[in-house]
Amino acid sequence: MEQLKHECGVAMVRLLKPLEYYQHKYGTWMWGLNKLYLLMEKQHNRGQEGAGMACVKLNASSGEEYMFRERAIGTNAISEIFNTIHHHYCSLKKEQLQDALFAEQTLPFAGELYMGHLRYSTTGKSGLDYIHPFLRRNNYRAKNLAVCGNFNLTNVDEVFACISAEGQHPRKYADTYIILEQLGHRLDREVERLYKECRNEGWKGRELTARIEERIDLQNVLQTSSPQWDGGYVICGIIGSGDSFAVRDPWGIRTAFYYLDDEVMVLASERPVIQTALNVPMETIHELQPGEAIILDKFGKMRLAQINPPQKLRACSFERIYFSRGGDKDIYNERKRLGQNLTPSILQAIDYDVEHTVFSFIPNTAEVAFYGMLEGLDNYLNQLKIQEIEALAHHPQHNELERILSMRVRSEKVAIKDIKLRTFITEGNTRNDLAAHVYDITYGSLRPDIDNLVIIDDSIVRGTTLKQSIIGILDRLRPRKIFIVSSSPQVRYPDYYGIDMSSMDQFIAFRAAIELLKEQGKEDIITNVYQHCKAQEHLPKEQMRNYVKAIYEPFTDEQISIKTAQLLTPESTQADVKIIYQTLDGLHEACPKHTGDWYFSGNYPTSGGLKLLNKAFIDYIENEKSDIDS
Repeated sequence: MEQLKHECGVAMVRLLKPLEYYQHKYGTWMWGLNKLYLLMEKQHNRGQEGAGMACVKLNASSGEEYMFRERAIGTNAISEIFNTIHHHYCSLKKEQLQDALFAEQTLPFAGELYMGHLRYSTTGKSGLDYIHPFLRRNNYRAKNLAVCGNFNLTNVDEVFACISAEGQHPRKYADTYIILEQLGHRLDREVERLYKECRNEGWKGRELTARIEERIDLQNVLQTSSPQWDGGYVICGIIGSGDSFAVRDPWGIRTAFYYLDDEVMVLASERPVIQTALNVPMETIHELQPGEAIILDKFGKMRLAQINPPQKLRACSFERIYFSRGGDKDIYNERKRLGQNLTPSILQAIDYDVEHTVFSFIPNTAEVAFYGMLEGLDNYLNQLKIQEIEALAHHPQHNELERILSMRVRSEKVAIKDIKLRTFITEGNTRNDLAAHVYDITYGSLRPDIDNLVIIDDSIVRGTTLKQSIIGILDRLRPRKIFIVSSSPQVRYPDYYGIDMSSMDQFIAFRAAIELLKEQGKEDIITNVYQHCKAQEHLPKEQMRNYVKAIYEPFTDEQISIKTAQLLTPESTQADVKIIYQTLDGLHEACPKHTGDWYFSGNYPTSGGLKLLNKAFIDYIENEKSDIDS
């Protein structure tokens, strides 16, 4: 019920015809620009802290700008960007605005190559300086580079040390700046290699430059840059001469989809946004594979290249549970399946008393899992009805049949998000009192002191909103018992590949396990884990092990769920509160192609993630000691 932040969303549009073509066929040369806007707006869920876009004109003359960028911060950044762009055109006469040749020669952002980005920060760094795309400028078009991405690197320190040793000097110690400099450095080397090659062939002047631009090999640039990158990523880039690329991490942690026809190539972080923006069938859209890049040269010729060897697929399961829009056919079915898989646990928890239980969901992102849960409950009731009818005599009474057939699942809209809490009040008690009113309830949706209440959520990470708002407001309905159901398993470990979950103490499942260890006199386990983590602190990351798993080993999932419910239930709550989690098996059955579950299982796909987990546990223990000492 707490909003998780996720980095980020990308979009690319490469027009494969002259602007006059789109003016003639679609009535505007801005067709590509408009498609970029749609792709970004349809992915607004992926980034609300800022947005940016870049554009390249392919046929600009010397002395004319050919590479443009616009960025903005805030939740309205997309609208602000495109309003600013269109402001350049507002004074034009109708004839000028409909003249594609005039636009191409005169107007900014009237180009054939577009790239957009939506940002959700997972690093705490904010401001316009951290909004993608990032630009690297040069007098040679082929050395101009704009980069954006949906990524987090776990080994920024290693990459920074490597490129610094080569004499480079990144402007900031941030993964995007470092990637920009690394790619830019390799692009410079590629251009210099081609300069020598073409000069040796006798080319000079503008012809020499043209030959260089025709031969740029972005596959070479990517293959000499990306092998060092440890993390989840989709990195996109456009070159001033008209080349472009998008490359995916070898583990397939982050996602990207593309569409190609004879008019356009489009790439985005999510498949349904391409379907919607271009009105094309799902079957025509393809997923970029792990370690693969899509590369287009300055003439628009597309090819796929295997940049890094694919590793064991670990596509992020949170993409399916929560982050991606539910309009994707496969994601919709997977979320329904997550809800269905919880049905046996829910029925057991309510002692199969469907008659006296009301089912609902919070927040809206859990709605599809809710429908799946209802299907599972309906299936159970249908089987129960069959059994009871079969148990009747051959000539059952009308009232007997009516009683059996009237059994139904009671679903209601129990909770409503009422306001977005403002942060102008900082005093703890007053702020907590306001937080309790973020959600409102539908009075009369339960029979007081008679009905149970089952609420399904997509995930329970910190539990803050549950404790400060949800449970207390639901308790006003006077249910006998409240069951909070998570369609995902217990979040036990930090994520370092694009979700803002990076410290141990923010996970309610971790806090529950620590409390259980202390209650049972097993603090020595905590000490041993800390000592093991310290002992491997300076080992190469490839040699590290996950010792933090030992924190959870003494307990069953149910024991941790019980303690979690105790920690999250406000003292004034009258109802008995229980928490039910999805199992790992249930997750994998529902999302078989997205096996990335490290935040649940601790099985990190890369050694960099394991290194940061080790540091996170050390920091947790040492911060705890510091708090005690002070």
